[in-house]
Amino acid sequence: MNILHRAAILALLISIPAGAAAQDGEWHHYGNDQAGTRYSPLTQLTPETVQGLKPVWTFRTGAGQPAKSHLQVTPLMVGDSLYVCTPDNQVISLDAETGAQRWRYTPPPPNDRRRTCRGVTYYKVPDSAGECAERIYTSTADARLIALDARTGALCPGFGVNGSVDLKAGMGTVRPNYYFVTSAPALIRGKLVLGGWVADNQHVNEPPGVVRAYDAVTGQFAWAWDPGRPGVHTEPGPGETYTLGTPNSWAPMSADEELGLVYVPTGNATPDYWGAHRTPESEEYTSALVALDAATGEPRWSYRTVHHDVWDYDVASQPTLTDMVVGGRAVPVVIQPTKRGQLFVLDRRTGKPVTKVVERPAPQGAAPGDWLAPTQPFSVGMPSFAGETLTERDMWGITPFDQLWCRIKFKLARYDGTLTPPSVKPFITSPGYLGGMDWGGVSVDPERQVMIVNWSRMPNYSNLIPRAEADAMGIKPGPEGIVPRKPSAQGGTPFAIRTGAFLSPLGVPCIAPPYGLITAVDLKTREVLWTRRLGTAKENGPFGIPSMVPLTMGVPAIGGSVVTKGGLIFIGASMDRMFRAIDRRTGEVVWEDRLPAGGHATPMTYISPKSGRQFVVIAAGGHLGLASPLGDYLIAYALPRN
Repeated sequence: MNILHRAAILALLISIPAGAAAQDGEWHHYGNDQAGTRYSPLTQLTPETVQGLKPVWTFRTGAGQPAKSHLQVTPLMVGDSLYVCTPDNQVISLDAETGAQRWRYTPPPPNDRRRTCRGVTYYKVPDSAGECAERIYTSTADARLIALDARTGALCPGFGVNGSVDLKAGMGTVRPNYYFVTSAPALIRGKLVLGGWVADNQHVNEPPGVVRAYDAVTGQFAWAWDPGRPGVHTEPGPGETYTLGTPNSWAPMSADEELGLVYVPTGNATPDYWGAHRTPESEEYTSALVALDAATGEPRWSYRTVHHDVWDYDVASQPTLTDMVVGGRAVPVVIQPTKRGQLFVLDRRTGKPVTKVVERPAPQGAAPGDWLAPTQPFSVGMPSFAGETLTERDMWGITPFDQLWCRIKFKLARYDGTLTPPSVKPFITSPGYLGGMDWGGVSVDPERQVMIVNWSRMPNYSNLIPRAEADAMGIKPGPEGIVPRKPSAQGGTPFAIRTGAFLSPLGVPCIAPPYGLITAVDLKTREVLWTRRLGTAKENGPFGIPSMVPLTMGVPAIGGSVVTKGGLIFIGASMDRMFRAIDRRTGEVVWEDRLPAGGHATPMTYISPKSGRQFVVIAAGGHLGLASPLGDYLIAYALPRN
């Protein structure tokens, strides 16, 4: 490719805006821009300078009290302030240079419920000054949407009722911990758009999966997209509700201001492992990417990543908007990572695949009374992150005894490769519900056309439990949602479900490592540039006892990455508590630091206006599901002042 050709392609790539970005040096959105690229144009930190990176400040969001829930927030940075939310529904503003607290908002009772909060939303009201001219939006575990003055942390009295909107309106009876919002609301054309997390596998009539939009200034309801009420975008009337049990959207959304579209990744109609009761509307939008008109809420297009999903393959990753050259022309695309390990690249105007997707025959033999799709979509035009088909030889253990146990369990289970149908007989799902790619998503360098993917190899071992047996075992929908490490009822269906990671009695995976990897993909050629194992065995071992062995084996990881123009990838995510900088060109780790708790969040970076230094910040909150002790730390790194 000659220099003129390269220049022409670069001109094409920068000619189509992928979404409004934050100011250079700041971080205004969860993914830094509305496109969710997690890309920073900062260059102060490079593979050559990053070795000097040191901790500058640490902030404890719980004021030193023991953490009780996962801190997974990605801070926003606007002006000279950071904004974060906490699992106990608080919002905190910090000085970006020193980490000193500027204000803290604690919602009124009831505020004792906890939930994951991955971010807040910032909005500057056009042509406005004074009180609430700049705002921070958050939600609470009891489903309230709240607007705060970004300068003071005071409620914005003109928003909703005294600063808040009740998100339970139209939702029917909502039990505690059955519905709340975990992701920052998407902001587009002066509207806040949000879905919500719904408890997994409790019963068929769980809270609606409705997506709603509200005016960012007044809090007034703008529209609703209820998959069960096609073409109806108003609130339900008295005594009515949105459609119960429909596919929900708990992952971060993305937005395209120019097209006027918000991109909504969806999950399953409840529950996950049984689908015979689903309506045609629910089938159409289950485990899909849906482009909604930001003005009306009407779907412009939708694309299913799984047909009749009965594997808990909800789309957990934020859609990433960028531009790719296809056939010599720049095409605005949306890249959708999935738990299946498939990366779908679609024209974000139409939803049509830009890279090749084929329908392949899928395993058959549904549970009695259910059905399965004869084929499933495979994105063969992009690298696969599904891992290899498992064999008995892949079963692994720390000792010959747990390896033998794993081999026996493998032989006893049904496994027909990817998308093995659920059954009363134990069945293996690979990838499991951690992916592939989970909510950490991907990061994209739009200038160099490189995508960074962190992904997992962790199968699940599950079985359906017939209703009579489940009743005899006392398996019922939880009064407050999911009961950890116990079967889930799937009430209203013929089967409960027992599921979890495929582990040996020693608590280690039954397949050989690696379990966590990071990969760079060239978006021009669609080829893998490099793949590296992510994480060491230091914090892992039998029965959860750290081995302290610094062997880079690739460990389970939850969290996301950031890629910078300076040529670095910043990522925590892994079970070994390490925060790493990786050379984008080679995949080599060029800097790392041990965190006080696992960094199971997506980091961010900014320039402090006070010192001119580039900071990198990550939440170190741990994760009980990865046997990672909980914490409440925000840690900022920068080069020394000189």
